[in-house]
Amino acid sequence: MTGGIVTVASGVMNPLIGKLTTLMGDEYKKFKGVRKQASFLEKELSAMNAALQKLELVDEIDPTVKDWRDHVREMSYDMENCIDDFMRQSRADDAKAGFIKKTARRIKKLRERLRIAERMEELKTLALEANTRRQRYNIDDWRPTTSTVAFDPRVRAVYQEADTLVGIDGPREEVATVLMDSRKKLKVVSIVGFGGLGKTTLAKQVYDKIGSLFNCKAFFSVSQRPDMTELLNNFQLKLGMRDPDTSRTRKVDDIIEELRQHLKEKRYLIVVDDVWDQPTWNTIKCAFPEDINGSRVVVTTRVEDVAAAACQNDGEGIYKMQPLNEQNSRMLLLNRVFGSKNDCPPQLKEVMAEILKKCHGLPLAVITIASLLANKETSRKSWESIRDSLGTQLATNPTLEEMKSILNLSYMHLPAHLRACFLYFGMYPEDRDIERDDLVRQWIAEGLVSNLHGHDLEDVGRSYFNELINRSMIQPGLIYREEVVSCRVHDMMLDLILSRCDEDNFISVAYNNNDMARLGGNKYKVRRLSLSSVASRGATYAPTIDICLSQVRSFTLFLTPLPSLLLFKYLRVLRIEEYNHDWVATLDLTAIGQLFLLRYLHVTVACFVQLPAKFEGLVYLETLDMHRAKLKSISSDIAQLPQLSYLGIRMEKFMCECIGNMKSLRTLVIDFRALSMKEVNSVKVIMGLGELTNLRKLTIRVIGWRKPELGALASSLGKLRNLKCLEFISGYAPKDNELASLSNPFPHLEEFIGIYTRVFPRVPVWMGGLNCLRMLKLRVREASTQDVNLLGELPSLVVLHLLTSRIPKERAILGAGLFPVLKSLTLWAEEDVGAYLGFEAGAMPNLRSLNITTSREHGAIPVGLEHLLRLEKLYLNGARPGDATASAFRDALSAHPNRPSVDSY
Repeated sequence: MTGGIVTVASGVMNPLIGKLTTLMGDEYKKFKGVRKQASFLEKELSAMNAALQKLELVDEIDPTVKDWRDHVREMSYDMENCIDDFMRQSRADDAKAGFIKKTARRIKKLRERLRIAERMEELKTLALEANTRRQRYNIDDWRPTTSTVAFDPRVRAVYQEADTLVGIDGPREEVATVLMDSRKKLKVVSIVGFGGLGKTTLAKQVYDKIGSLFNCKAFFSVSQRPDMTELLNNFQLKLGMRDPDTSRTRKVDDIIEELRQHLKEKRYLIVVDDVWDQPTWNTIKCAFPEDINGSRVVVTTRVEDVAAAACQNDGEGIYKMQPLNEQNSRMLLLNRVFGSKNDCPPQLKEVMAEILKKCHGLPLAVITIASLLANKETSRKSWESIRDSLGTQLATNPTLEEMKSILNLSYMHLPAHLRACFLYFGMYPEDRDIERDDLVRQWIAEGLVSNLHGHDLEDVGRSYFNELINRSMIQPGLIYREEVVSCRVHDMMLDLILSRCDEDNFISVAYNNNDMARLGGNKYKVRRLSLSSVASRGATYAPTIDICLSQVRSFTLFLTPLPSLLLFKYLRVLRIEEYNHDWVATLDLTAIGQLFLLRYLHVTVACFVQLPAKFEGLVYLETLDMHRAKLKSISSDIAQLPQLSYLGIRMEKFMCECIGNMKSLRTLVIDFRALSMKEVNSVKVIMGLGELTNLRKLTIRVIGWRKPELGALASSLGKLRNLKCLEFISGYAPKDNELASLSNPFPHLEEFIGIYTRVFPRVPVWMGGLNCLRMLKLRVREASTQDVNLLGELPSLVVLHLLTSRIPKERAILGAGLFPVLKSLTLWAEEDVGAYLGFEAGAMPNLRSLNITTSREHGAIPVGLEHLLRLEKLYLNGARPGDATASAFRDALSAHPNRPSVDSY
């Protein structure tokens, strides 16, 4: 969207005002009455919008004022829907048709337009009344500012500090000692405590500390409402078992038996995180064979009865979490605010102590408030304002409600433009890994991202995401290329989000029929809806939908049957996850062709999908992500969608002719593996990719390449001058091909992933010219010292993964000047890489992580490891914890000034 800051209460107002402005433009000049109405409403609503934005800053408002705010919000939704109806009809008027058909259609449209005109007149009256009420309140204009925000690297230090330096050492050693006694029988240890105390953090630290002593290990989360089939499937994946067969229904008992057989006769370490009730634990524990191999299980829970049951009432096996003491709380807060645990201005020490007293040693509370202070002016007055906002009750009576009060304070101090985006996390169930870019595309589709300064909307959305990370409102997940690319929401934060969503009628969530009945009795219409099923005793129970869906703007399904899409009228975002194949063999999405406002469609399940015969009505569609779905057919007019910028799809024969016409695409994820290249003119299809000159990201998956196809690909890639990310996933390829000899390609390329392909015999010479390249993952048949030096000259390279079958016999000594900003190096070969590598003083001055292949007993140690002054972690692929090679590396690094850890696998 364009225009002002997007807030929660005014979130619908800005796009509404934008549409009123559009109605006043030349495109609608023939509708004089509508333009007049639009001009009047635009002035009235602009005045109310300023009041709404002011009220965003107030947590507790007068009931009369709140009623006015809620009334304006709902009126704005209805008014925007009315305008959307008008725009849809005016567009239909322009469609080509014969005289009789056009006349009949115009008569029908005239009746509908009269109805819309009457409705707009009603809304105009409501707007006048609302503005009259607004004038009773003296609310000053407020103009927030926003700017691009980079990911704050101190956030990782906060979580590392909480994990390793701030009060974790003692508990970690205590739990590890209890676990690692001489007992050979299976032992279970429970970590129990209030939410926010750091149970998961402690369990992960123990897991990392002793994990190398076990030959089988896994760490997985349970959550409040687990689907046992999905949970146990995930457990299998964590153990590295083969992908479960999702094409048939699998019983819980069958999965448990598979797990028992896998774990049998192994020494395993399993962490079961966030168990909420005994029946869930009683099911999970059946997967653990009672062996005498010294296996261990760690359970984290908030519920003492669950902790006792897991340990079979063995008091020694229960570790009760304690809050941080005053010293550790202070260290944690200061490190987040000032970057140093000892650097506090004298004038702030007293007020800091008072703030910490109200946090009660809860790490989550300390981190949350510290992040809030880090974004405030460093003055006594500013800190006292935060202290006073926490309330006097918190100093004497720490309860769950008080913790929510602390989190709510951070919400109230969020910039207005972040609030609606933060609340949108309510669309996801708990314990969900949330992918950043996919989330940003949903924000954009909902109009929650503003391009005030003309920036690219996706870049602005990522900036919003980073700011929420920096403020500790969400927890960083996967870090990729020095960026946080996924996140999780702490369950206490999710409780706050859902509470706020309910208060502002922002998102409605239902798990069962009781929830659905509650929604049906609400005062206001449902605007955004997230449905998740509940699993019990191996069966899945989905809520029965008995509410009006016509007003829903965002709809997300998690393992729930899809209702008829004809029930929706104003849907913008549709996301379908984890669909049960027992409900229906084919997911019928033909009705999306009627969803005029749809901007985002994402189907994450691998099932057959039927799409509409024509896409012509989806003029606003921006994201179509169905790369796992099996499409029965697709209309060629998909190429005519004017706004489509993201396409993820399995290539089918019926799509081949239109791929090169999709000029609006910025991201293309295309999977050719279900298509035999011999069935189609594959060269023509691949040449079509060269027409997509707006592409920023391209991912191609194929089974294998033939030489003409690689030639066509080389020709197409040479035309994609705006490409920033390129990924190949493929099998066989001819030894000699034109991809190895591109001429000055990719001036803006930042990421190249070719690790799952066999296209390149050597490192291509043209890679030496990729001056913007930050990440390179590449598989080659043979690598020479010259190739390594070529890559070492890249000025921006931060991450390098190089896989090769053969390496030179002579040792490569990497000197100063090569790889100036490299932080992570992975070098794998079928031989001992340690015998090949050497480092001179000044080499790789920023390297933190080194991962190499070696042998179990006689692995060579690279010369000059002591010169890698910032090395933190060394990974040995091919050795095991107790092997002679791993011990030799630990001895070699014992005198290293940075004391890097050594892990083997």
